[in-house]
Amino acid sequence: MSTEIEEILGPGGAVARCLPCYENRPGQVRMAQAVGAAIEENRHLCVEAGTGTGKTLAYLIPAIFSGKRVVISTATKNLQEQLFFKDVPFLEKALGRTLSVCYMKGRANYLCLSKLDEIDKEAYLFTPHDPEYIKAIKAWARTTGTGDRAELRDLPEDLPLWRLLDARRETCAGQKCRNFENCFVTLVRQLALESDIVIVNHHLFFADLSLRQGDFGAVLPDYAVLVFDEAHEIEDVATQYFGTMVSNYRIEELVRDAERALVETGSGTAYLSAQLARLSERSAAFFSCFLRREGRFALEPLGDGAGPRRGPGRSETLGEAYRGLLLQLDAVKKGLADLPVASESLEALVRRARELEHELAEIMESDSDEHVYWCEIRGRGVFLWASPIDIAPLLGERLFSQVNSAILTSATLSTGGNFSFMKSRLGLGDAEELLIPSHFDFTRQAILYVPRALPEPREEGWVREASRELERILEASRGRAFVLFTSYAQMEQVYRSLQSRLRFPMMIQGEKSKSGLLDAFRSTPNAVLFATSSFWQGVDVQGEQLSSVIIDKLPFSVPSDPVVAARIARINAAGGNAFYQYQIPAATILLKQGMGRLIRSRADRGILALLDKRVLTKSYGKMFLKSLPPAPLTHDPATMEAFLREGSDP
Repeated sequence: MSTEIEEILGPGGAVARCLPCYENRPGQVRMAQAVGAAIEENRHLCVEAGTGTGKTLAYLIPAIFSGKRVVISTATKNLQEQLFFKDVPFLEKALGRTLSVCYMKGRANYLCLSKLDEIDKEAYLFTPHDPEYIKAIKAWARTTGTGDRAELRDLPEDLPLWRLLDARRETCAGQKCRNFENCFVTLVRQLALESDIVIVNHHLFFADLSLRQGDFGAVLPDYAVLVFDEAHEIEDVATQYFGTMVSNYRIEELVRDAERALVETGSGTAYLSAQLARLSERSAAFFSCFLRREGRFALEPLGDGAGPRRGPGRSETLGEAYRGLLLQLDAVKKGLADLPVASESLEALVRRARELEHELAEIMESDSDEHVYWCEIRGRGVFLWASPIDIAPLLGERLFSQVNSAILTSATLSTGGNFSFMKSRLGLGDAEELLIPSHFDFTRQAILYVPRALPEPREEGWVREASRELERILEASRGRAFVLFTSYAQMEQVYRSLQSRLRFPMMIQGEKSKSGLLDAFRSTPNAVLFATSSFWQGVDVQGEQLSSVIIDKLPFSVPSDPVVAARIARINAAGGNAFYQYQIPAATILLKQGMGRLIRSRADRGILALLDKRVLTKSYGKMFLKSLPPAPLTHDPATMEAFLREGSDP
């Protein structure tokens, strides 16, 4: 495989012949050969490939020639689509052959044809625009070959209507559905079984891995090789899927789906309708005990050691409300099970009620030292969680010991020049390591600008002064910028403060789908995009359209966050120093990701700006600076402006 890789990626090779602007990248060849050897020899490998390495082709080519089924998991659906719709077709052209590749997403991304048939019978819609959206979705459904909602680029990202139309497992009738043969989920599963390479995202991968331990079987076909792209995201995603979550939305959906099923099957009774109404009441009473301000909060035992747990809101009535909710879930479950009508949808509802009972008890009554119990409040949603504190033992046992070869790659896997932090967090003690520097010349192509005059982010006046500094940078770069934030609240506050002051087109995350927003940014001259976490990684905008990346502050995780606090406590209790062993390395990796959005080719040029002077004034700041690209550091606004003028068109 090593010789084939050299012939494909090297000068005069298949890739060079298809790329008008081909550049020889020795690091790419080196990575591809290391990946190929790890696959052939059934070893695990961690690779940090600096920006410009071309890591996608460096793992795709060995995967293609391995002769084994390979699952490639990316951090986001955007990256997944880029891999399938851009990189795979390019390789097919370069190699002169059709590749056996498909991509899969979670069921909620696919349209359910049966739900679409029934949507006009819904008693209410969510917004005045829903009839317009339904008309567009119906027109699209007649032509789409995938049913993937990502094709609907003008559909708002968080459209509530989509929940009435998606193909999630909870509401699926399976083989008894009249549309089973034409179902988009059925079609994509069959395609995966016939493919050598299956491209998924981390959320789907870990959802599948958790299902393999339960009663519902696997979603993905069996695989011998696993590639994690953007592998630095694994810990948080795996923590989510190896945990347990119950929300008021899940119970509301159970009630709504049960009411619909009773009508559809003609099995409704006054008694069961009354039980469902009572379940809604009991659910509202229970979850209201947790309502406070938005955020994430720890759940603590009530004090007598007998449970249940209490949340951040009213606790005096929680025990009674909890017991009432469990009893009502049981009554609905038994009522549905006792109906004389046999129906796949009714069986699914019984299963869902049973799951909710079990999971709610697991969260409210368990007391495992290995888990942290917490709730999240978003809008009117209350989400209760039991999350594992340390995911490394689970991943070691259930994943890395079960797969022949796992390749973990990212531009940001190392901290301080080694992989010890990431390997310890993921349970990958015996994996081999490879660190490949960036292909780009940051000393010439970029500068790092950190203004000294700003207050620290927690000091009074930071938003006001940061907005002024941001306006200065954007004027100098003539827009053409990503402004990346560590929180939605900060993003919206700064966006509003600049809305009437900037002369450039402004875009903000959430107003369109991520793909639609990125397309709009690329096609709009001098645009400024305000965004948070999902745009810190996996976004590729080459050329002058993106000339500055501005980050609001060092991206430390909030130490009061229940999961973060539990991890910190676990490390400190074991005699470690969580700030230096966990918090700084985690923030360093995220900062490297955000800064990596700027330079995406040898022709790119621009500034990396950090509006947080702690990187200069605190002792730990050197650890961050050491890990950033080797761009010259300046604090002088005139130097920053001159650098941008030098790279501008006359």
